Amino acid sequence: MIIRELAVADVEAVSRIEEAVFSMPWKPNDFLTMIEADYAHYFVAEEDGEIAGYCGVRNMAGEGEISNVAVAEKFRRRGIGRKLMEYMLKEAPSFGIGDLTLEVRVSNAPAISLYESLGFHKEGVRPGFYEKPKEDALIMWKR
Repeated sequence: MIIRELAVADVEAVSRIEEAVFSMPWKPNDFLTMIEADYAHYFVAEEDGEIAGYCGVRNMAGEGEISNVAVAEKFRRRGIGRKLMEYMLKEAPSFGIGDLTLEVRVSNAPAISLYESLGFHKEGVRPGFYEKPKEDALIMWKR
């Protein structure tokens, strides 16, 4: 498995994973916009020519906003999400990013556990942040 920057050729595969994972998925054009944005850094995990997962971080005035962490179902439970996050965390300082934050559904225990194991801490809640179904978001930071 290799981890590399998201490329235009990956957008279709990433969009398929996005639709399968999230109830309110980003559209292909959203990913294309992030590829072109100088403040955004998105990565894919690729295995045997197939996109297994992806994640992204946006530099917001020196703080990193992590978004779109997802792994395709057939690749889950193999540590790919962890490897993507570790890679992104290692690269963040080279993009001028210090502290990092993310939101996660309060019911997503596996993701919360992963983020905590990577040094993120719960610092707040955004009531009703998610739709389909309506749910609060846990705000986590790694400072």
